[in-house]
Amino acid sequence: MTTSTSLPPPNPAHQPGEFLEYLYRVAVRRALPLHNTAGFLPAPPPPGSGGRTLVLGAGKAAGAMAQAVEALWPADAPLSGLVVTRYHHTPPRPAGLAQRIEVVEASHPVPDAAGLQAARRMLALAEGLTENDLVLCLISGGGSALLTLPADGLTLEDKQRINRALLESGAAIGEMNCVRKHLSRIKGGRLAAACAPARVVTLAISDVPGDDPSVIASGPTVPDATTCADALQILDRYRIEVPSSVRAALEAGWLETPKPGDAAFANHLLHMTATPQQSLEAAAEAARAAGVAAHILSDEIEGESREVGKVHAALARAVARNGQPFTRPCVILSGGETTVTVRPQPPGTPRGRGGRAGEFCLGLAQALQGQPGVWALAADTDGIDGVEDNAGARVTPDTLARADAAGLRIAAHLDRNDAYGFFEPLGDLVVTGPTHTNVNDFRALLIL
Repeated sequence: MTTSTSLPPPNPAHQPGEFLEYLYRVAVRRALPLHNTAGFLPAPPPPGSGGRTLVLGAGKAAGAMAQAVEALWPADAPLSGLVVTRYHHTPPRPAGLAQRIEVVEASHPVPDAAGLQAARRMLALAEGLTENDLVLCLISGGGSALLTLPADGLTLEDKQRINRALLESGAAIGEMNCVRKHLSRIKGGRLAAACAPARVVTLAISDVPGDDPSVIASGPTVPDATTCADALQILDRYRIEVPSSVRAALEAGWLETPKPGDAAFANHLLHMTATPQQSLEAAAEAARAAGVAAHILSDEIEGESREVGKVHAALARAVARNGQPFTRPCVILSGGETTVTVRPQPPGTPRGRGGRAGEFCLGLAQALQGQPGVWALAADTDGIDGVEDNAGARVTPDTLARADAAGLRIAAHLDRNDAYGFFEPLGDLVVTGPTHTNVNDFRALLIL
């Protein structure tokens, strides 16, 4: 699947699955950096000032954001820098576009040595900046894992273990990033502090409910209102162990982040260049242009993916059966960031595969029970559902019937968090490849 929307939309009545994929492409296209960056770029330092422009950044969209800046920046204005993105998420370079910003790749969602090295290099690049310099920070979702620099007393292996535990705990993204900020030497506003006294302008693509910039990529360039005590409570809530020396440092407040009002942020501007709500609105507009009513539930939906799927199923069934609260035909859209709590399995049981979007579709399909007239698609807008090669999955009125014929038991797949193993044999995975942006979950239900 490409992100092109130049062709006419598929007929929703005759091609419901293709129509939902079309809406997904529209949503992704709305969030692509090249379409959203020009109006937010600051002017370069004036000639003769001695100032330079340094670009630093991290996230799944960082490579595409860097290319957008290179394409839009004045050719005669100096530009250099370094951004880190996920492996295989650097977009192809357009012909004739000179590379002025280095792009390196690292691991997501669990950090690795490449991300550690990139973070160290960024702090080194920030050394010696003056008030005449401009730092352009390009931040998008995924930066928390990609920009890793453990606090004193922590090793990379510690951070990897803690990250895995957080990912499998069912913790909300704000909770995870609170911990990450306090266990880092670069997140939670510390990158901005390292750049002082330079002027810092952050361009952010939001992938979090509420578009809180301090949560996006764990807010490396913005103040952090959470505390060491908050981080400790989250670690205790999910029973995640940290080294005793680090626990003591959290208890003493020695790992505190820069707070609102800190002088480090006095010369800082932030612009949100793309958000989940904007992408949902673009998809809704496209649906209405095709003659289908569209309703956006929210761009801030959180909770267990399977349970969110069940709630969406109840709403779809009400529309299909009773014409309430919406009349048919219609599309129901939602976004946000759900979670998956990984269930422990008996020894020797194969580990399930899949991410939030797939697990949502499992919960949805189970609760729909083959409801006629309901089709659905759920996919991550970065093109990767968790750590697999699919963006998400599709649900059709005959999903359960086809699964039964193939010997697939949906309850068993839910028990072991194995959405990939359920939808792959059915041919119902949504596979797009990296999209080079990230505004989080996209869910669309078509009721005919």
